[in-house]
Amino acid sequence: MPTFPLKSTVTLAVALALSAAFAPHAAAIEPSGPPAAVKGWRAVTVAKGVDRPWGMAWLPDGRALVTSKHGKLFVVNGNRFDEVPLEGLPEVFTSGQGGLLDVSVHPGDKDNPRIYMTLATGTSSANRTTLVRGTFDGKRVHGIETLFQARPDKSGGAHFGSRLAWLPDGTLLMSIGDGGNPPTRIGDRLAREQAQNLATHQGSILRLTADGKAAPGNPLAKRPGALPEIWSMGHRNVQGLAVDKATGQVWATEHGPRGGDELNLVVAGQNYGWPLQSYGADYVTAEPVGQREVPGMVGPKVAYVPSPALSGLTVYSGSQFPQWRGSVFSGAMVGMDIRRIAVDKNGNAVRQERLEIGARVRDVKQGPDGHLYALTDEAEGRLLRIVRE
Repeated sequence: MPTFPLKSTVTLAVALALSAAFAPHAAAIEPSGPPAAVKGWRAVTVAKGVDRPWGMAWLPDGRALVTSKHGKLFVVNGNRFDEVPLEGLPEVFTSGQGGLLDVSVHPGDKDNPRIYMTLATGTSSANRTTLVRGTFDGKRVHGIETLFQARPDKSGGAHFGSRLAWLPDGTLLMSIGDGGNPPTRIGDRLAREQAQNLATHQGSILRLTADGKAAPGNPLAKRPGALPEIWSMGHRNVQGLAVDKATGQVWATEHGPRGGDELNLVVAGQNYGWPLQSYGADYVTAEPVGQREVPGMVGPKVAYVPSPALSGLTVYSGSQFPQWRGSVFSGAMVGMDIRRIAVDKNGNAVRQERLEIGARVRDVKQGPDGHLYALTDEAEGRLLRIVRE
């Protein structure tokens, strides 16, 4: 893969100035601990047996697709996972957090749907987050082609981001992690500092066309030296991404270091601060990373200290639990639960509670039947359906 030049025109100081000019000032919030547990529901195992499942999406016929971090795709048939052959899939880099990650189905397809998947590709010394697309014919995904690769390459097995979500205009959002923790470097700076560098994809959410190109109208593309795919910046490692179909709001869950996991309401063109603004602490020194409040940078709606390791994300609109409609649901891996965050019309958190799962939750989605579903991050991972008690 060709090396990408790292002669950025956007230094950290310039990034601060630009952000102050383009984004509103948000006051710091008080960090949240684990919310109280809620009753009146139970988790039913739909299927079991996928080694380290990561993402899920529903086919037009109502069946679920599930990825395994180890490079396999499965379809749920009744109570079992059946492997789906992937013809033409690039070699998957499976070290650390790398692997076959998220999956999404093009929302406009009914027959022979196009399947989008994110994965890590490359080697331990040069890898990147990659987006591919193939066609599902009912038995296999064939014609897989690479649509997009984040650049520049990074090293190590951390922080690939990799969540996908479709906007109402038919464009695709894709998260890219910052590249890793210190002492990992990309070019002339620490990897995490690239989140303030618009000349790299690291630490950003991208907005792409269905063919993986830069979508027209991305607001940051007009800045000097900026890559045209970038839709928002200043992210550490977005692990959940969801669009509220009722309001159009975009929500993201983001890992912070040693505390400071975030729930963000993401707006095009804004800077979410990492690593200049954070509720987390450095893994080695235990010193705070940045400040909790930086003028011109957007703060989170919820910040968790200690970190529950937030994961996949959905906004609930189903009929099974009417009292939950409009709430944001996030999985939590260390927390071993699902977090419900009730929000007001401005996206401010007004109530939180937790559904205790007792296993690491990697992804949460609403199914076409109106139920919540969760994937557990286990050697024999489970697909769970949340039903009334």
